[in-house]
Amino acid sequence: MDVHIPPVIEGDPLRVSASGYVTWKQCPERAAARYRGIFGKPSRPGFKGTLAHQIFRRHLTKGPISEEEFSQACREEIGSSGLSQQMGELGLRPSDVREIIGEVQSLYRRFVAFPEDGFEGAEVELSYETEPDLELYGRIDAVYRPEEGGHRLVDWKTGELGDPNDQLLFYGLLWALAKGELPVEVVAVSVATGERFERGPERADLERVADEVADLVNAMRRSWAEGSELERRAGPWCRYCPILEECPEGQAAEALLG
Repeated sequence: MDVHIPPVIEGDPLRVSASGYVTWKQCPERAAARYRGIFGKPSRPGFKGTLAHQIFRRHLTKGPISEEEFSQACREEIGSSGLSQQMGELGLRPSDVREIIGEVQSLYRRFVAFPEDGFEGAEVELSYETEPDLELYGRIDAVYRPEEGGHRLVDWKTGELGDPNDQLLFYGLLWALAKGELPVEVVAVSVATGERFERGPERADLERVADEVADLVNAMRRSWAEGSELERRAGPWCRYCPILEECPEGQAAEALLG
């Protein structure tokens, strides 16, 4: 599979993830903030989503979780991950945690109805070093091998489906680079609503994403070398932006979108 990242300017080491790529397409300066280590504060929806993903992985790798065991399984997942620290940061009380576990259990009841035929792996981590100082990496929620061959990459959403196209194509590019083959399908499924987005990525799709990844790298390295800011773009993503307080564009978008 002859897809590659175009040559980029030399500079500081850079790791590009799916979330970093999607953030850059939304707002380059917000992506730059991520690379400076500035992230948004933990949120209750984020806590619930992370816990749900860990429960989905547990189901796929260890088997079904009974109604009686569900609460304990959630508490084990919280205790063995960064979620335990987030509990304190969010100020969650025991009653809040019980409520969140109930919400995750509702999602799990929907999740178990999805077919598992051809399942190969959960939370599959991939990385690809295109040159010594540039690495692409990502974690795919689930990988399946359909009967007709190839691989299907699946991303679970615990809220609304949104527009997952850029994220999925990044995973498709990363899979092609790391595995030497195109995935036959990239899929996003909202466990909450049942919405589904799927496409069979073509080489032209992945070449476009590869070009955009190179643009991201060049923009970041120029910004770091010059000490300059990147373009700010307002949109619904501004609500949880960690640099909202210093961004007039984002504040205007928030006021408009409510």
